[in-house]
Formats: sequence, structure tokens, C-alpha cells
Amino acid sequence: MEKEIFRGVGTALVTPMNESGVDYDAMARLVDHQLEGGVDALIVCATTGEAPTLTDEEHIRTIKAVVDRVKGKIPVIAGTGSNYTDHAVEMSEKARDVGADGLLCVTPYYNKCTQRGLVESFYKIADATDLPMIVYSVPGRTGVKIMPDTCVELSKHPNIVGIKEATGDMATVVDIAAKCGDSFAIWSGNDDIVVPILSMGGSGCISVLANILPREARAICTRFFEGDIAGAAALQCRYKALIDALFSEVNPIPVKAALAAMGMMEDRLRLPLTPMEDGHRARLLELMRAEGLRV
Repeated sequence: MEKEIFRGVGTALVTPMNESGVDYDAMARLVDHQLEGGVDALIVCATTGEAPTLTDEEHIRTIKAVVDRVKGKIPVIAGTGSNYTDHAVEMSEKARDVGADGLLCVTPYYNKCTQRGLVESFYKIADATDLPMIVYSVPGRTGVKIMPDTCVELSKHPNIVGIKEATGDMATVVDIAAKCGDSFAIWSGNDDIVVPILSMGGSGCISVLANILPREARAICTRFFEGDIAGAAALQCRYKALIDALFSEVNPIPVKAALAAMGMMEDRLRLPLTPMEDGHRARLLELMRAEGLRV
């Protein structure tokens, strides 16, 4: 692949919180857990990181905290997307200034836009820095899908390197791969279809599962890239029930509950997100115990 920022698993990090705000001590523990687990990249202040509820100051300080803790060992990719393009430009410039290695930019949400609007918006953000940028298609949250022909246009920008594909629609993934080839990397945005996307030439996964099982999430990609397709598929199937439990309520509600049960952080979210319901929590903890996690 011509323009990969990373190959393998990038963890979509949660943003740990306490009564005072962002819990930077807990963030240090989470980053260390990820580095020890051997992940290939960290994605900060995106969907799983509750970016919409962070102030701009918290947002940039959190990116800097992760960059400082990682110390260049793996890429740190900053979520800087917005439904206001100029704000996304500003946040991207600030992320660059605190040392981010790349950007993740979601499609505009609520006000939405046309496919032409997507191209113009993403181009303006990409023009603002020299950082490589991944565009993020998650229409279940934003109401906007990045179409395959739009990916072709986006691939022409030297700073736009690929897509986090979270539509869950494999036909769309196949169409992007067919039309863009090696000029546009594809990362799975869904933990439950990593192997299918890798089979279409995908570069890896931006993973929620990796928050709690970094080594195991990475192994799915590693086995595939080493040619052990059956082994990768077996791991995909093994973790399917746990992945489903991690998405039994709106992300990141379950993964924060999981990390709190592991003693990594407080189980604290910002409204409108609320703590996990008891029945879903019990099922999640049961599945975590089955994987040997102490909860």
C-alpha cells in the first residue's frame, strides 16, 4: 500500500475521566497497557474518545499527553474532524503543533453535506498541514457515507492516505478497493469484520477491542499478514461474542465499563452517555473472564 500511516491494529483510545475532568494519570496507564500489548498505532480523541464532549483545550492537551507518553514508539493519530470545516482545520493545526503523527477526520455530522462538499472539506483540512490524514466514514453516527467514487477523488490529495471504513457494508469496501487499488488504504472501523476487510487488501483495524485485549486484537491482523488466514479467521470468530458485548450499548459505554472493571480507570462518561445497564454489564464481564481477564 502506497500511503499507509500504520499497518495492523490502531487502538481507538477511550478518554478516561474523573470528577475534575480528563484523568491524565489514567491515560498514562492506558497508553502503557497499549504499548506493552504491541499495538501499531494509537487513535486519540475520536469517537471512542468522546471527542464531542471535550473542550478544545482538553482535546489538545489529551493528544499531547499521549504523544508525550508514547515518545515516538508508534504513530499517534489525532481525531480532529468537525461539522465545521474551519474548526477541523484549527484543531488539525493544533494537533500537529503538539506532535501528532496523523489525523483522523470524520464526515460532517448533523448539517451533513454532499459528496462534493466532502471532497472540498477534506481537501481544505488536508491542505492545512503536512500530516497524513485518514477520512472516517461512519454514517450510522453522522448520516453521511463516503462513496467509493469520492474515495477516488480523495486519494488524489497527497496528504489523504485512506479511510476508516465503518459502514459495515462489505460491498462498499469491495468497491473502494476495486476503484482505488493501492492508492488508498482501508482500515476496518468495525472489530467484527476485520478479516473480511483484510481479505480485500485492508491495512488493518482501528479497534475498540484493543483497549482491553491489545495483543489479541493485533494477533488477528498479524496472523493474516503472515499468511495464516485460517488462524486469523478463528480469532475473529473467537472474539465475536466479546465484540458484540462491547457494542451492546453506544460506544464507548461498554469499553469504559470494561476498563473500569480491570482497574484501569473510573467508569465515568459525560452526558448524554450514561453508565452501562446491569444486564449488559454482567454479560460483558462474563465474557472478559472467559478470556482470562481479572474483573
